[in-house]
Amino acid sequence: MSDAILRTPDARFASLPGFAWAPRYLDVGGLRVAYLDEGPRDAAPVLLLHGEPSWSFLYRTMIPGLLAAGHRVVAPDLVGFGRSDKPADRRAYTYQAHVDWMRAVLNGLDLQGITLFCQDWGGLVGLRLAAEEGHRFARVCAANTYLPTGDERVPRAFRVWRAFARFTPVFPVGRIVASGCVRGMTPDVRAAYDAPFAAERFKAGARIFPELVPARPDDPASPANRAAWSVLEKWDKPFLTLFGKNDPITRGAEKRLQARIPGAQGQPHAMLRGAGHFLQEDVGPELAEHLVAWMKSGTGVGK
Repeated sequence: MSDAILRTPDARFASLPGFAWAPRYLDVGGLRVAYLDEGPRDAAPVLLLHGEPSWSFLYRTMIPGLLAAGHRVVAPDLVGFGRSDKPADRRAYTYQAHVDWMRAVLNGLDLQGITLFCQDWGGLVGLRLAAEEGHRFARVCAANTYLPTGDERVPRAFRVWRAFARFTPVFPVGRIVASGCVRGMTPDVRAAYDAPFAAERFKAGARIFPELVPARPDDPASPANRAAWSVLEKWDKPFLTLFGKNDPITRGAEKRLQARIPGAQGQPHAMLRGAGHFLQEDVGPELAEHLVAWMKSGTGVGK
């Protein structure tokens, strides 16, 4: 493995609280991408995509409920996060690269009939994939996320976050995740979010993510995201929003998704109390219950 590609030592993932599932790995363009794949292989998969700066550990309290309902659960670690490889050069990370890396996971596992649950950057990647690989997806649940094109004004709070991620000498991942939760976080859980990053040089992917969000109409990712919206604005498969009531980052995005995507009409959308930006941490089992009930209902059945 090249010095330009960092791999977190396995020992840093020992004794993770509530997260005993063994990782699997795919080679994607010379990078090792980690993922969980649990449940019956003949079941349609629920694809769980995390965002910034978390990893699949974020889904540990949702996974049991999904498995108990008989679903197959696939939860990748984005490149630069979790147990996946981490290019040390921040220039290796582009919006398109993240979409293509996860597209390779879908193709490598040949996932079909996918129910997508995506949060934060998991939505920026996942909604692109749903639009571009629609034949693989049966339905989408978006949680605290959106698909920006750079045509809307970026809030000041995001600009501050972007500058912090770029310039702070220490990027405190565990503390960042904890600050996006309503409920308290125990030290062992916070340590689990820090575990993938053995040193600051492992955080190139985490630091650059805010800069990759399209914030200008001429952003390199804007044309592809506009093209994705042209598909999503005709999307008539079920589309659900489950947002945290206490998330200041994505507040209001659920209304825009519901208004623009035809498949969102008539769905049991919810704003969850006691849930912040990382709502999987705050109300994970409740999210799983919503998702399972939706998939069982007529509104969650693909057309």
